[in-house]
Amino acid sequence: MSGERGAQVVAGWPSWLVAVAGEAINGWVPSKADSYEKLEKIRQGTYSTVYKARDIESNKIVALKKVRFANLDPERIRFMAREIIVLRRLDHPNVMKLEGLIVSRVSGCLYLIFDYMEHDLRGLVATLETKLTEAQIKCYMQQLLNGLDHCHSRGVLHRDIKGANLLIDHNGNLKIGDFGLATILLPNQTQPLTSRVVTLWYRPPELLLGSTDYGVTIDLWSSGCILAELFTGKPIMPGRTEVEQLHRIFKLCGSPSEEYWKRSKLPNATAFKPQHPYKRCVNQTFKDFPTSTLALLDMLLAVEPECRGTASSALQSEFFTTSPLPCDPSSLPKYPPSKEFDVKLRGDESARQRASREKVNGNDRARKATAIPAPDSNFELQASIQSNTKSVNGVNNPGFPVEPLQGTSKPVCSHVGPSMHLSYAGSP
Repeated sequence: MSGERGAQVVAGWPSWLVAVAGEAINGWVPSKADSYEKLEKIRQGTYSTVYKARDIESNKIVALKKVRFANLDPERIRFMAREIIVLRRLDHPNVMKLEGLIVSRVSGCLYLIFDYMEHDLRGLVATLETKLTEAQIKCYMQQLLNGLDHCHSRGVLHRDIKGANLLIDHNGNLKIGDFGLATILLPNQTQPLTSRVVTLWYRPPELLLGSTDYGVTIDLWSSGCILAELFTGKPIMPGRTEVEQLHRIFKLCGSPSEEYWKRSKLPNATAFKPQHPYKRCVNQTFKDFPTSTLALLDMLLAVEPECRGTASSALQSEFFTTSPLPCDPSSLPKYPPSKEFDVKLRGDESARQRASREKVNGNDRARKATAIPAPDSNFELQASIQSNTKSVNGVNNPGFPVEPLQGTSKPVCSHVGPSMHLSYAGSP
């Protein structure tokens, strides 16, 4: 064992972690498990569980993300190490900061320590009786884009921006969380990236078309979906499959120009290219949105990635400089805790109570829910990255069930600066 690894073991890190993830923990000393008291489970994923906990010494409330390693699988440990390395590169008020690590020698688990956040944006929007005001939406979007601007400036691409990963504390401060799918980017690198990232409803068209050469603009597309969702109160493109998702995107945002199809050479272009171009109708669909909102939304939801600009250019949009201005986070209303996990639990309980009432009333034919369920966390995405397999979901489908609208769909990028594009360095 090298001197550095030996020092890490002496510091309290187990050898199985040092052997695989020494770089991630370099310079850190593990916190003690008995220093924290678990209070309640606040989020459940396939590979991890998040608990609300209390630091016994300081009495501070924190969040503990417990990551399980089946049979101490080296690939899973490396995957977790990448998230830790990413988090250690970031330091911004609108990004979740990794405060420390706890390791369990017995169970082979690792705990990541974060500040406790009372809400996530998805759960908050789902539980509100009234929609957010324009000033409140601007406040949240400004914080999101500030956080993304920091990530991108540090060479980090999040790759799973969605409401459930945007955490909000009791003072209205928004922080980007869950960097499980994030990657570190450097210029002048050409190694292909995986296209199996970003939760389906927030996934940009180039990823659905199989692109392995993309940049920070995929996070901007997801941000555009969030912006529209905050105004409408619901996801704007809730596709059930990749084929349906791409169809929804083309119907709303138009299909790419002929020039884009030719130069991009996307793997799935032959299977998914419409026979006739779709006409863009973002402004018509959201005609009730404020004018300044439409301008920003039109940029973020550009079907061709080079037209989306950067987080920095988005922050310069008139959306943030016209009245009403973004409100101060501290002025936001105080809401009861409302994470997506809590919303799901309440929804499940309501469904059980409804089914019970129907049975009592003699109605054994409980109607199936018509709402499309939100995509589960990032289980499929993480599993795909680790196995390095390619999705075949809908690849052989030669077209779409609905005829596209006639018209042209040339990109309009005159208002957008050069798109920041960074290539990946490391594993995809």
